[in-house]
Amino acid sequence: MQRALELAEGGRGRVSPNPLVGAVIVRDGAVIGEGFHAELGGLHAERAALADCATRGEDPSGATMYVTLEPCAHQGRQPPCTDAITEAGIARVVIASDDPSEKAAGRGPGILRDAGVEVEFAAGAEAAAARLLNQPFRKHARTGQPLVTLKMAMSLDGRVATAGGDSKWISGERSRELVHRWRADSDAVAVGIGTALADDPRLNAREVGAPRQPARVVFDSRARLPLDSQLVRSAGEQRLIAVVSPEADPARLQALRAAGAETVLTAGADPGERLRAALTALGQLEITSLLLEGGPVLAGSFAAAGELDEARLFIAPLLLGGGAPPLAGEGVATVAEAARALATESEQVGEDVLLRARLREW
Repeated sequence: MQRALELAEGGRGRVSPNPLVGAVIVRDGAVIGEGFHAELGGLHAERAALADCATRGEDPSGATMYVTLEPCAHQGRQPPCTDAITEAGIARVVIASDDPSEKAAGRGPGILRDAGVEVEFAAGAEAAAARLLNQPFRKHARTGQPLVTLKMAMSLDGRVATAGGDSKWISGERSRELVHRWRADSDAVAVGIGTALADDPRLNAREVGAPRQPARVVFDSRARLPLDSQLVRSAGEQRLIAVVSPEADPARLQALRAAGAETVLTAGADPGERLRAALTALGQLEITSLLLEGGPVLAGSFAAAGELDEARLFIAPLLLGGGAPPLAGEGVATVAEAARALATESEQVGEDVLLRARLREW
C-alpha cells in the first residue's frame, strides 16, 4: 500500500477534478503489476496496473490488488474499474480509503463482494495518508467547494509587509520556487483586488515544468480589475475568473468578459455568506483546490468566515519592527474562540522555515 501511495503522487497536477490513485497487484509476495491515474481521461490506476501485468506477461487471476481509493463502479471518462477487476479474476482487493462522492460511496466494494472478490479496508498510517492525499477531492465531493489553502510569507515578528507596504521579497528564493510548484498542483490561485492592483501579478507557475497552469481567481466585488493588467491580457492563455457582487458596473463586467475573463456573481446577507457562495460557484466550475495568495484583507475574510482548510506559512529570518499583520479584521474576542490546527509540521526551506497547519480534514 505504501508503494501504491507513492505511485498515486505521479498524477499530482494532472488529474483534477479526479482523485490521485495508485494501485499495486501482488501474487506470492511479488509485485506483478502497478499503475496510477496519470492524466484526466486516461486509465484509472486499477486498469493501468492490470495493463502493466499484461506488459510483464503476468496473469493477475487469483492475485491481490492494493489500491489507495475504492474502485469506481460507474461510467465516467473511463468504464467502471470493478468490471476490469472481476474480469481479470483478482481474488482480493485491499482499499486504503473510501470515495465520499455520491456516485461512488461504497458501491464499488459492494459490487466486488457480490462477485466473490474478498474486499478489505486498510487501517492505520496508510489509510490516514490515503485520505490526506485527496483532501481537495474529498472536500469537493462532500461540500461542492474547493479545498482552501492559505499561503503567506512573514517576518519573525509576524509581519507580511513593512509599514510602507513593501513585501518583496520577505521569503527566500527556494520558498518562492516551492510556491510555483504549489500553483502548478492547484486548480486555481486566488488574490483580492487590492493585491491585483498593487502588484499586477500574472499568477502563473514558472520554471517547474508545470503540466498545466492554474486558473486565476480575483475577488473583485466592483469589477475594478484593469483591462490592461497582466491578468486580463493573458486571459486567453490562462483561465481568469473574477468574483464580483451585484454592485459591479455592468459595463465593466461586459468588458471583462469580452477580454476573455469569466465572471462569478455572488450575493449574501453578510461577507461570510457571500464568500461561501463564491466557493460553491467555483466548485461548480470543477475547481477542487484553491491556493489563497492574496494579502491580509482577503486572508482575514476567509479566516473570519471559517473557510480556511490549511495554512502554509513561510517564516523568514527578518525583523520588520512594524507593518501589516497576516490577517486583517477584528479577529476573535478570546483565545478560546480561536481556530486551532488539527496538526502541524515544519521544515527548513532555504533560509526560511515552512510551517504547515491542517485546520480541517475531509
